[in-house]
Amino acid sequence: MTTQNTKKLTLTSLVLMIFTSVYGFANMPRAFYLMGYGAIPWYILGALAFFLPYAFMMAEYGAAFKQEKGGIYSWMSASIGPKYAFIGTFMWYASYLIWQVNVASSIWIPLSNALFGEDRTGFLAIGGLNSTQVIGLLGVLWIIIVTYISSKGISWIKQVASVGGTAIMFLNAILILGGFIVLALNGGQFAEPIQTATRAFYQSPNPNYQTLPSIFSFLTYAIFAYGGIEAVGGLVDQTHKAEETFPKGVAIAAIVISIGYSIGIFCNGIFINWDTVLSNEGVNTANVTYIIMQNLGYELATAFGAGTSLALNIGNIVARLTGLAMFLALTGAFFTLIYSPLKQLIEGTPEKLWPGKLGALKNDMPLNAMYVQGVIVCVLILFVSFGGESASAFFNTLINMTNVAMTIPYMFLAIAFPFFKKKSHIHKPFEIYKSYGIALTATIIVTCVIGFANIFSIIEPALIKNKLMDTIFAAAGPILFSIIAYALYTQYERKYK
Repeated sequence: MTTQNTKKLTLTSLVLMIFTSVYGFANMPRAFYLMGYGAIPWYILGALAFFLPYAFMMAEYGAAFKQEKGGIYSWMSASIGPKYAFIGTFMWYASYLIWQVNVASSIWIPLSNALFGEDRTGFLAIGGLNSTQVIGLLGVLWIIIVTYISSKGISWIKQVASVGGTAIMFLNAILILGGFIVLALNGGQFAEPIQTATRAFYQSPNPNYQTLPSIFSFLTYAIFAYGGIEAVGGLVDQTHKAEETFPKGVAIAAIVISIGYSIGIFCNGIFINWDTVLSNEGVNTANVTYIIMQNLGYELATAFGAGTSLALNIGNIVARLTGLAMFLALTGAFFTLIYSPLKQLIEGTPEKLWPGKLGALKNDMPLNAMYVQGVIVCVLILFVSFGGESASAFFNTLINMTNVAMTIPYMFLAIAFPFFKKKSHIHKPFEIYKSYGIALTATIIVTCVIGFANIFSIIEPALIKNKLMDTIFAAAGPILFSIIAYALYTQYERKYK
């Protein structure tokens, strides 16, 4: 293997990077908390109606455009046109920019759980700074470190992302193997009994998830749990033997993730009784992952005959390991997502579209753009951390605006797929969808599913929570980002075309 190839992504590295970008371990405990076993059919539906057909589209795109550096922008541009591609990619990138601000401040919660066994971020007051301000400064330091390391090249990003992917697989091994060991040692008895399939798998034990609107909101949650696989589109040209490795990596990761989510949710019921553990007032979606994994450690130790004191200690150790693994997984995702979306936006689009030398590349990396991105994220973090309640409210508004904007580009990619299939001059070395009719059917299904999820995400705050302004801002986000993108590209066309 040449030196150039050794620096590129192997199949294993690619799969691990997809895991860190898509597979959220916390989605399984949260799903069980919200719906019990009843989460499984919705996750299966999300996989069959959205994730698997969508992932196979990404695999075909990636294999066909193996030399393209612009990822999803290049795919959509070649299929439909550059303005369409720019609007979808810009909207998608803007969402990940806000994601960085959010995660740079929240990543310290799993680290605190790993170090102290609980979330102590609320007590991080130093000198005259309150905890929010200290976390903000830590977030800025985090962005600086991640940007600096990422700027060294794909080999550094690959190594960190691989650690994150390995941590996720380690957590899943503990959950699934630990769950089945508890089941075997307890004589096949489930902590959450399955009395009838209808009651267990189609009815939530959570009193807040009994109505049709609340169940639809969970379906939306399940669909979005599979989002993010398009982010690795910018790594196709960094993949060794991309026409073979990329589609194979996407297919393997998609199938494993689809199966893994359902098995993981099922395993929660082996050692967790919903009414006994999860109905307590202090349990919420922020801490339920640690509570469930702590309970797994306790039940596993008890099943082996340990006393109460030892079992509690083992439970605490498992909870801390969960915090460490989730911190490493978020770190891996951060290194992938601080680079890949920006790479696709900058390297796919014309360099003259960007002011100054923002679109220039150094050592095959968009270094100038990475540094500018880092400054923007740091400024936003400081504004939110030191700006008081009005700044916090502003950031919550930004999150509402980007939640939908992050997933609408999935529809852009799906809609472009039939056009891509029609382009006979594009060489397609890997094809799952052998006929245009099958490709069109898959496109309609994926687009309708994502369309439903996005529409419901927009109306849900007003429909269920009586928060009309959240609904307005959720709808305004994609519209605003589309207008900005359209204006930028139109200005470029007038100036250079």
